[in-house]
Amino acid sequence: MLQLTQVSKTFNPGTINEKKALREIDLHLKPGDFVTVIGGNGAGKSTMLNAVAGVWPVDSGAIHIDGMDVTGLQEHQRAQYIGRVFQDPMTGTAPNMQIVENLALAARRGKKRGLRWGVTKAEREEFGERLKILGLGLEDRMTARVGLLSGGQRQALTLLMASLQRPKLLLLDEHTAALDPATAQKVLELSDRIIRESGLTALMITHNMKDAIEHGSRLIMMNEGQIIFDAEGEEKKKLTKKDLMDKFAEIAGMQLDSDEILLTK
Repeated sequence: MLQLTQVSKTFNPGTINEKKALREIDLHLKPGDFVTVIGGNGAGKSTMLNAVAGVWPVDSGAIHIDGMDVTGLQEHQRAQYIGRVFQDPMTGTAPNMQIVENLALAARRGKKRGLRWGVTKAEREEFGERLKILGLGLEDRMTARVGLLSGGQRQALTLLMASLQRPKLLLLDEHTAALDPATAQKVLELSDRIIRESGLTALMITHNMKDAIEHGSRLIMMNEGQIIFDAEGEEKKKLTKKDLMDKFAEIAGMQLDSDEILLTK
């Protein structure tokens, strides 16, 4: 469903601030894979996600989504294939519009717009049923302005909006980092459920090693623009935080006194 082949990206090339963010990355996600990504500050996690989303062009290599070469497509041209939830709960929704209106916008993404009535009765009923999945009572507040919701409620709504059209790829960019622990756990559980029940392929960056181990079907670790560790199946299920720290020391050649370097954003 996602294939990165020899993808490289350098910022400020030829200057004193040159930064090789991605170094010939190779990554292949099968349909239904839920991959968590960890790594220290500057490891290349967000750069990789932004490269997939088309936020900026890559210097070399190719990116394919469901067999389609999207390397040369701009961000808005890839939007029909990708759903994304950002770290900031204020991103991804229109705060001055109602919950139901935000869902309607998400449902119409990539489709032709007409002059008919904004939200039909059938759509309201469908949105209400989908909101019930969140377990936050938002189905009874569909006319409320999204800007009045809490951070956790907005992130849950954004998650629902991003997955509404069952995108080929769901990108979760540290989407629980700005939430309190209890709310973050709730949003992660919702993420698991929506990805599983909708059969989505997902890539989730997290700064929390415990979450990276407990969620998803596969885990990759990045360092200095490269993937240095990749575990799935039984190997991933057996992982502990100590295992990851030891792996990092073994492969990256850097001994860790704590897991701090792997937990930085």
